[in-house]
Amino acid sequence: MIGVRPARTADAAAIGAVHVAAWRSAYPAILPPGFLTNLSAARQAVNYDAAIRMGRGVFVAVASGRDLAVAGGPRVVGFATGGQARRTGLGEGEIETLYVLDDYRDHGVGRRLLRALAGSLRDEGCASAFVWVLRDNPARFFYAHLGGTLAAEEPITFAGAHLVQSAYRWDPIDRLLEATAPA
Repeated sequence: MIGVRPARTADAAAIGAVHVAAWRSAYPAILPPGFLTNLSAARQAVNYDAAIRMGRGVFVAVASGRDLAVAGGPRVVGFATGGQARRTGLGEGEIETLYVLDDYRDHGVGRRLLRALAGSLRDEGCASAFVWVLRDNPARFFYAHLGGTLAAEEPITFAGAHLVQSAYRWDPIDRLLEATAPA
């Protein structure tokens, strides 16, 4: 069984590990190999611990029982973060991250995480939301499939790579909640 819940500080290390695994899987043709090799789950955990403590919206997908691919207790297999938009003009709420381990993709985990985060953003008073995604990242189709409209594109330099990021927006945010509703 996979459940989605607000993250706890005890989840920070597992969130950091998912972050690193997801980046290494998603970005090998986009970001420099040396950058991906040097990613640190421990450093990422510090960032996520701080986000949880600050009250940012952080949700985890946790696998247990027969859905658990490894022995042991429940395991964080994905997460999403967000909050009030960090800059104006695209929406009131911002989806900052959404990552799911490869073995758990295409099973509705990302959709469920996005729904939990969108609900939290709406509860905070956000009437609209957006997400930035690298234009070369196939995940952009996930956001478009959920009704996100392409709202902006801009060039960025990250890890020494010249890239383009695209913003997908849901206005009103209820469109995202409807698109991620359980079938």
